Amino acid sequence: MIRSMTAFASAECETAFGNLSIELRSVNHRYLEISPRLPDDLRSFETPLREFLATRLTRGKVDVTVRLKATAARASALDVDEDLLHRLAGRAQDLASRFPAVGVDFTSLLNWPGVLREEAADPQGLHAAAAALLDTALLELIATREREGERLAVFLRERLDGVVAIINSVREHLPDVRTAARARLDQRLAEIKQPADPGRIEQEIVLQLQRMDVDEELDRLASHVAEARRILGTSEAVGRRLDFLMQEFNREANTLGSKAADPRTSKAAVELKVLIEQMREQVQNLE
Repeated sequence: MIRSMTAFASAECETAFGNLSIELRSVNHRYLEISPRLPDDLRSFETPLREFLATRLTRGKVDVTVRLKATAARASALDVDEDLLHRLAGRAQDLASRFPAVGVDFTSLLNWPGVLREEAADPQGLHAAAAALLDTALLELIATREREGERLAVFLRERLDGVVAIINSVREHLPDVRTAARARLDQRLAEIKQPADPGRIEQEIVLQLQRMDVDEELDRLASHVAEARRILGTSEAVGRRLDFLMQEFNREANTLGSKAADPRTSKAAVELKVLIEQMREQVQNLE
């Protein structure tokens, strides 16, 4: 299945640790680049996250955002160090008589380090929940990539059909082009008053016709079309191979234009370049 590199997916679930959500955004990139943003409780999950994504994706810049919002039940499960709080309160009362302008309220005492202790999350359990949710989000991302990739594949196949139509059109008028070119050469030779060796003249005519011959370019273009269609039918990552093939397409189109001996061939070369550029732009989006 052909995949695009541009996609978005998200997943969310309630866990014993709070509301867990994951967002995946991917865009074009020559290689696979993963940029995770994780909450403090899941910092150690970064390496497993990278390894997991690398097993399923081959190209693209992937931004991963993981959020963990504590539930009300977990927020209320705070342990108060009453002994520390009692000592802080006593100390504050002792100092109040000496510094009456400085007031210490109850909230300030609670914010003192160590007064409130939150129950530590179970790392293994939290990692397992994050891994399961990441798998769900990744499946959605891949499905989106495949839907967009199929749309791009249809686009590319249509342009390949256009290339074939141009190849066939040029082949159809090639005999007329050769005949007209031979007639022009004969006319120029007839205008030469000095006698010349007929064998030499024929040799020069053949050389001129060979320089204008585009059969090889048309054959290679047809071969590139067949290879592009074959690649589009594979289940592997195809972006890089198609990108290289577009360079070969463009090379043959340039040669066809340089050898063009009539307006129809020149026009065909321009139309080919337009189709090839359209394909090249879309190939940049494929994984």
